[in-house]
Amino acid sequence: MIQASICTIGDEILIGQIVDTNSAHIAAALEENGIAVRRMLSISDNHEDIVQSLRNELAESDIVITTGGLGPTKDDITKPALAALSGSTTLKTDGRQLQIVHRILSSRGLDVLPVNLAQADVPDKAEVIPNELGTAPVMAFAFEGGKRLYSMPGVPHEALGALPHILEDIRRHFPAAGHILHHSLMVHGIAESALSEKIAAWEASLAEDHIHLAYLPNMLTGIRLRLSTSYGTAEEQEEKINRRIAELKAQLGELVYADQDDCLENTVGRLLKSAGKTVSVAESCTGGEIAHLLTTIAGSSAYFLGSVTSYAVSVKVNVLGVKAETVEKYGVVSAEVAAEMAEGVRKLTGSDFAVSTTGLAGPGGDAANPEGTVWIGVASEAGTVTVKKQFRNDRKRNIERFAAAALNELRKVIERSL
Repeated sequence: MIQASICTIGDEILIGQIVDTNSAHIAAALEENGIAVRRMLSISDNHEDIVQSLRNELAESDIVITTGGLGPTKDDITKPALAALSGSTTLKTDGRQLQIVHRILSSRGLDVLPVNLAQADVPDKAEVIPNELGTAPVMAFAFEGGKRLYSMPGVPHEALGALPHILEDIRRHFPAAGHILHHSLMVHGIAESALSEKIAAWEASLAEDHIHLAYLPNMLTGIRLRLSTSYGTAEEQEEKINRRIAELKAQLGELVYADQDDCLENTVGRLLKSAGKTVSVAESCTGGEIAHLLTTIAGSSAYFLGSVTSYAVSVKVNVLGVKAETVEKYGVVSAEVAAEMAEGVRKLTGSDFAVSTTGLAGPGGDAANPEGTVWIGVASEAGTVTVKKQFRNDRKRNIERFAAAALNELRKVIERSL
């Protein structure tokens, strides 16, 4: 397996002044081309640090890609560091990049200064890939053992513009690069530790097919299970991954909500749209979060009818039709109120499905309903189900988790009806 390292150069990243977005795009592109990224590294604007860090990466990786430090100012020192690393003894002017420098600066009405012209000067061991989007060229260096280093500008649109040309060069020099297949499965409604224990035997058997499993938990979307393999042809990999995913789905049942990288609101929308059904929402403790999530999906007007944020008891009673005696007998945070809220908004809007929440996001609570308690109601033609959930987060995260749990319960009811 061909391995790569991605290195960002610049103090601005290390002090948190800017966020490195280049590495994620580069890593994804390399993976798609069968190259495994073994490390991402950020390096300060220090000559010795750059040289030593890149030397260390070249010792362990076949490909090293750097971004940053190629500007016209004195703090941009990547070029001299690469000259030292590659054993270059002089600089040479690349005519193609020099023409680009003149064209870009003149198009902006800027004077062409000596520091700008110097950007077209590269170490004599460098192979130049012209950068049509900026003044600093992309440089490639060959090292012992067939290893290669690519130096890219740090400006994101320039880096991404140069990436296809670098990939073309990589494919030419590393024709043996394999194929890596990743496939994700989305799970919700179970803790990561419990899930790991539940599928332990299945996970252990993945070694037979040279498949690696990664757990990627997120409190809102659930747990993304990512299956990866680089063994065999693309067709063999596809067959193995699909067979293993079918096994896992059979074992986990409705805990699985998507066999691709997805979110609950998109899954709910997809189910409703494909069935030609509609939904409405009655929210108390979530304060409109569920409606917000559902309407972030393009085309949600096809299935989302509306919502009522019934924070006050009077709105629950006067708008949604919750019985005052139900509130008095069972309390606002109860299965009975959640059920009547869902049924009320479904009747009010004429939707096929309705989901409701009533709970305590915090701070505050009591023995019966501690902070982080939510009752969820889902109403449909088949009847109404209620579920109690308890979380232990701050107010904001509790609200987000309440909404995610409600969407998941809605999703399960919709799936059972189809």
